Amino acid sequence: MNRPTPAIVSQSAVRRLPRLALILFCVAYVLPGFLGRAPWKNADVGAFGAMAELARGGDWWHPGVLGLPVEDAALLPYWLGALFIRALPFLPPDFAARLPFAGLLALTLACTWYAVYHLARQPAAQPVAFAFGGEAHPADYARALADAGLLALVACLGLAQLSHETTPDVLRLTATAAMLLGAARLSYPGLPHPWRGLAWWTAGWLALALSGSAGLGLVLGTGWLGLLWLAPQPTPTEAPGDSGRALLGIATAVGALIALGSGWTGALGPADAPQALARLPLDSWGRLLLWFTWPAWPLALWTLWRWRRQWRQAHVALPLWAALVVVAHSALAAERDRALLLALPALAVLAAFALPTLRRSVSSLIDWFTLLFFSFCALVIWVIWVAMMTGVPAKPAANVARLAPGFVPEFSFVLFAIGAAATLAWLWLVSWRVGRHREAIWKSLVLPAAGSTLCWLLLMTLWLPLLDFGRSYGPISRRIAELVPANSCVLADGLSQAQIAALRHHGGLQLVRTGDGGGADCRSLIATPQSQASLHQRVNLTQWAFKANVWRLNDSKESLVLYLRVSG
Repeated sequence: MNRPTPAIVSQSAVRRLPRLALILFCVAYVLPGFLGRAPWKNADVGAFGAMAELARGGDWWHPGVLGLPVEDAALLPYWLGALFIRALPFLPPDFAARLPFAGLLALTLACTWYAVYHLARQPAAQPVAFAFGGEAHPADYARALADAGLLALVACLGLAQLSHETTPDVLRLTATAAMLLGAARLSYPGLPHPWRGLAWWTAGWLALALSGSAGLGLVLGTGWLGLLWLAPQPTPTEAPGDSGRALLGIATAVGALIALGSGWTGALGPADAPQALARLPLDSWGRLLLWFTWPAWPLALWTLWRWRRQWRQAHVALPLWAALVVVAHSALAAERDRALLLALPALAVLAAFALPTLRRSVSSLIDWFTLLFFSFCALVIWVIWVAMMTGVPAKPAANVARLAPGFVPEFSFVLFAIGAAATLAWLWLVSWRVGRHREAIWKSLVLPAAGSTLCWLLLMTLWLPLLDFGRSYGPISRRIAELVPANSCVLADGLSQAQIAALRHHGGLQLVRTGDGGGADCRSLIATPQSQASLHQRVNLTQWAFKANVWRLNDSKESLVLYLRVSG
């Protein structure tokens, strides 16, 4: 506790980021991607299909799509989506299912903010006291770092798409952030309402267990508990009584109960973890780490270096443990980007503590790189949008026509106005940042977070019709619906959960799986090219005639084969 802190921060450097501006900033990041779009393939529409089936009366303990169980052993995410679909029947079901996940993303941002705030309030994280006063006030310092941590999370390039889906990954992200917040409060029981830390800790661990990540919750939870038991304890004046040890004891008991109740299944990696690690493509995984967690990872490394004498302290040890565990988990997971998503809150916390020790030259380098990168990306988005609308420039327009054959762009004044307003706000923010203003500790992350938000918002407005056309099963589902006889069921053979859910949602088809004992009255049959070779084992092909091979318009590798009944 007596080791010197590397942070040297004056009171003038911790002025508040205006609350209204911060709230509007979060709204501008959260809402695009949840409003106005169709479910995308594959995980997004597959999860929505399971939620819609539960809302229609499916088995709530075994979510699935047309008898195909979900693969992630999750329950709570599908329950949330199904409950909102049933509670809001006047809304489109895909929009109703997205509402709780929009709230979960907002809760993730809030948990990250408060985790940084409570960790920064601890004495070991406070800046050096000046000889004649003028150092940052503890509460103002913690608030400024919390603002920076939230901006660092929003700035991460990998957060945008995956956090705006209706998948269990969003709930896992929120649960990880909630556990981190609970651990931050438990590490310093001198804070008001110490029992709230236990509540966040328990809720986060339960949510991880009910979202199919009980093993990851076990590893994170036991590691954090060990760090909390072994961490240097605050002085009696900072944490009166034995409330801290009592809360840790209760948290340990709660964690043991959750681990036993979940059977501690699905540990850190697959059963063949050594073989999976040996097969790990280090080049592609390394590239994923570099861009997915940018710009949090270089700031996190700087934190570890400058705070190397405080590694046992909670503000470094707790987020470091979470980052290490999740990064290792991503190396063994089948979908590395979705696994790595859970590391972003912890990396954002570490990144926030780099700012009190960041040199002015490094801060300027971050600003200039961010300005050039995101301005170029926004310019590309606008140029391609203009090419879609007008045909000029000709080459981008030709590329869009080649990549999305059959797409007909339509001008939307509302989407255009939102994109234009966001671009003007970006230009104003750039002029403000390069102007002469009093230094604030969070200023280095304003442009990265704003640039990430700008590009995501432009994609979800100007490019939204194109992305819906290219990333959803809507076009192929509607084409199949036009080819099959009306008011008749359709046999499905070899289709994935996502394909079944899309044909139901976009095409309005009544599907029956082959081999389920039904479908005698069905007049159409849809199969995949992979299942076509063994299709004769499940149906009498003499009763069916080939009708069409329907391709996804922008994907030559994915198609569905359609048959029509001719006899029987």
